[in-house]
Amino acid sequence: MKQNTSLSLVSVAAILAATAVHAETTITIATVNNGDMIRMQGLTDDFTAQNPDIKLEWVTLEENVLRQRVTQDIAAKGGQFDVMTIGTYEVPIWGAQDWLVSLNDLPDEWDADDILPAIRGGLTVDGELYAAPFYGESSMVMYRTDLMEQAGLEMPEAPSWGFIKEAAAAMTDKDNGIYGICLRGKAGWGENMAFLTAMSNSFGARWFDENWRPQFDSEQWATTLNTYMDLMNNYGPPGASTNGFNENLSLFQQGKCGMWIDATVAASFVTNPTDSTVADKVGFALAADAGLGKRGNWLWAWSLAIPTGSDATEEAKKFVAWATSKEYTALVAANEGWANVPPGTRTSLYENPEYAKVPFAAMTLNSINSADPTAPTVDPVPYTGVQFVAIPEFAGIATQVGQEFSAALAGQQTVEEALAKAQILTAEEMEAAGY
Repeated sequence: MKQNTSLSLVSVAAILAATAVHAETTITIATVNNGDMIRMQGLTDDFTAQNPDIKLEWVTLEENVLRQRVTQDIAAKGGQFDVMTIGTYEVPIWGAQDWLVSLNDLPDEWDADDILPAIRGGLTVDGELYAAPFYGESSMVMYRTDLMEQAGLEMPEAPSWGFIKEAAAAMTDKDNGIYGICLRGKAGWGENMAFLTAMSNSFGARWFDENWRPQFDSEQWATTLNTYMDLMNNYGPPGASTNGFNENLSLFQQGKCGMWIDATVAASFVTNPTDSTVADKVGFALAADAGLGKRGNWLWAWSLAIPTGSDATEEAKKFVAWATSKEYTALVAANEGWANVPPGTRTSLYENPEYAKVPFAAMTLNSINSADPTAPTVDPVPYTGVQFVAIPEFAGIATQVGQEFSAALAGQQTVEEALAKAQILTAEEMEAAGY
């Protein structure tokens, strides 16, 4: 009987050991519902084939909802997600709070030194890399070459806001559902305020002066917002106050926008003949300026980070390394062509002769390199960040300001009223925060 007992115990142990070897670890990934991230989800069979013991669970959300969910979870150490898609704004703030796992120990072949310096710098705190960039972007002008030609105009490589208005007026044909310009109107610190903050830099505006005093009562902000309202009210599509990145992308792909100033990452989607009715009629230019030495373009990276609350950090690192690797880039190129690889993160991509043939590659790199988060404005400021201010309070304040500006675009209040409210609420929030 003793012998049989011991044999049965050995058998049970063997079964348990075998089960442990084949046990799956599930990692939950929170990501944004844009094209590049959805494309990644479609290619993850490559990852799971290499890592059969790791199961991927996706939570795919609209941009504003994603930000809210991941911020709530990480601040509360909820542990709901193992990988978070976050941006250049969150990474340095959360990294300094020890809310993120360092990625300095990713494998050598991942090649951290290949990351573009401007992008890598924005994801590093005190020498620790806290997120791996999935794609990097600036913003630029995307325009219909056929409509520009019909208007008798030629887009400069570096246009002014004056030219943008002239072209928008010339290309608008409302009877046929064509609007000269499409811009973000949806409220959100990463939606309309990303565009308007970058635009304001080109007009000499600032969020704060060197003593952290809000500047929405300045002539420069009035010029910025009035120029934006003029463009949108006269030459923009109806209902623009609810349009964000995805809505404007759809309008452009349907042939309803003469120009669209937005993320450089959109270039692959507007030139993809599968999705875009104007794929062969798209040109690119730098974001506009007002002759003051700063252009109205931003700098951003959607990156993958691991919260310290994750209980599967090693598995999460394997996924992050896969999704942001040179090999992943090659996988996308093999499946969908070089034009559709995630742009703006690696030096080697822009040195690749195949990628150099992509029509928007050079303009994307020039746009990224022309944005300087350490000196984003014409006059000095106490903050870094191009389309955001790198302080924890910014997201909440800018969301409120964005709501005021979106309400003005919807005709619910004047520009003057929106700016006055923005000035008051920003001053109150900054005083409460101790600035």
